[in-house]
Amino acid sequence: MSAWRHVAAILLLPVMATVVVPALLEWNAEVEFSPLFAFGVLLVAVGLLLFVATVVLFARIGQGTLAPWDPTSRLVVRGPYRHVRNPMISGVLFVLLGEAAVLGSPALLIWATAFLAVNAVYMPLFEEPGLKRRFGNDYETYAAHVPRWLPRLRPWEPVGR
Repeated sequence: MSAWRHVAAILLLPVMATVVVPALLEWNAEVEFSPLFAFGVLLVAVGLLLFVATVVLFARIGQGTLAPWDPTSRLVVRGPYRHVRNPMISGVLFVLLGEAAVLGSPALLIWATAFLAVNAVYMPLFEEPGLKRRFGNDYETYAAHVPRWLPRLRPWEPVGR
C-alpha cells in the first residue's frame, strides 16, 4: 500500500472537512485566549490523536485507506474500534468542535453539526451495508457488540482473536 494513497484520501476527505471548509467559513476570524480556547485546543489534540491512530490501523491491519473508493480489505477491530464503530468520524468531529471553540465560532459549530448529521445518515445507509457485504458475519457480530457513536467503556473482546 503506497503512502500516496493515504495522503490523497486524507487530503480529499478530512482535510477538506477540518481545514478547507473552516477556513472558508472563518477566513477573517480573530482568536481570543480564554478557557474556551484552551478547551478547544484540547479537543483538537484529542481529535488528531484519534484520527491518526485510526488511519494507522487502517493501513497496517485493514490494508486500505479511509476513502470509500479505496477501502480496507480486512475488518479493523483493534484500538479505538473496540470501543466505538466510527472513531475516525469522532476524531474529525472533535477537531471541528475544537476549532469552533478556539475561534468562538457559531458557524463552525453549525458545520460540525452538519458533518455529524451527514455521517449519521451515510453510515447506516451506505457504509454499513457495504461492510456487511465485504465482511459478512464478522462485521455483524462486531456491530452487535460495539456501538456506532457512543463508545463502550470496556473494550469489546472479539472471540478467537
